[in-house]
Amino acid sequence: MYSFLNDYNEIAHPAVMKELNGLVGQRYEGYGTDKLCASVAKQIKERIGRADADIHFFNGGTITNLTVISHVLRPHQAAISVDSGHISTHETGAIEATGHKVITVQSESGKLTPQHIQKVLSENGDEHTVQAKLVYISNSTEIGTVYRKSEIVALREICDANGLFLFMDGARLASGLMSKYSDLTIEDIAQLTDIFYIGGTKIGAFTGEVLVIANSALKSDFRFSLKQKGGLQAKGWLLAAQFKALFEDDLYFKLGQHVNDMASQIAIFFKDNGFEFLAPTESNQVFVILPNELAKKLLSKYALNKICEPESGKTCVRFCTSWSTRQQDVDDFISSFKLLR
Repeated sequence: MYSFLNDYNEIAHPAVMKELNGLVGQRYEGYGTDKLCASVAKQIKERIGRADADIHFFNGGTITNLTVISHVLRPHQAAISVDSGHISTHETGAIEATGHKVITVQSESGKLTPQHIQKVLSENGDEHTVQAKLVYISNSTEIGTVYRKSEIVALREICDANGLFLFMDGARLASGLMSKYSDLTIEDIAQLTDIFYIGGTKIGAFTGEVLVIANSALKSDFRFSLKQKGGLQAKGWLLAAQFKALFEDDLYFKLGQHVNDMASQIAIFFKDNGFEFLAPTESNQVFVILPNELAKKLLSKYALNKICEPESGKTCVRFCTSWSTRQQDVDDFISSFKLLR
């Protein structure tokens, strides 16, 4: 049973494994204070064009999100997210467990807009409600859509006008940036957000995310928050080494292009055969709507996520391509699907 279940279902890209194997016999200081972490942090700052940024290594997305949000917000403050946002749907109330409310708004596109933010601000205007202070977005989004530069600029403007922080979840940043629909660069994101992270777990790392703090107001005492929330890794160099491999020769971005290309072929096949989608395919996730019986046959043959039943008699399933998805895998799926019908 071939798996299109997620983009982290194999151990790591060979270049990452080679870098990790090269650590055998080496000795490093602990908790991210070593020369390898310093070297990789410099490498990343040069690539994103922010020599003034602070860099921190995490081992996963949820611990990154809850550490950032709890560090940035005061006890009475809250984060704004779309209703499908990861902090709202797939983190077991991790943000709320730190004492902060997540204010959600409905968004069919999976993206947050200035109008959404303005509505939240108008409804939370005094001391009887939580104070909205942080804007949470992800790129790509939970439904695979991607932000355009003009959309991020607009979010930056409303955040500046209302004293809000802009935080981008980059768990699938490589796919989001390399989308053919995106005109954003990683340098743009480093300039337009206050804080964001570069996801590695879903694009070939064994495990790991790199947090970039661009806003100087948020840098102070961050390592205290990192330690308190359980995110400070004794073997910080183990995380840094993976990004050394991913950022050499822009492998990170090449893998982002690859996962998108594989997903695009699957989406085009379904579109050409008259199927509809829950959301437009703009990155490495394909949300296709199938008749229930056909979906049942497909789920018995492939590892896929059943997302929802958008209407009677129909099932939405998600295909998620990864760095390890081969052209042969896509070709074999298309041939197999034709037989299922």
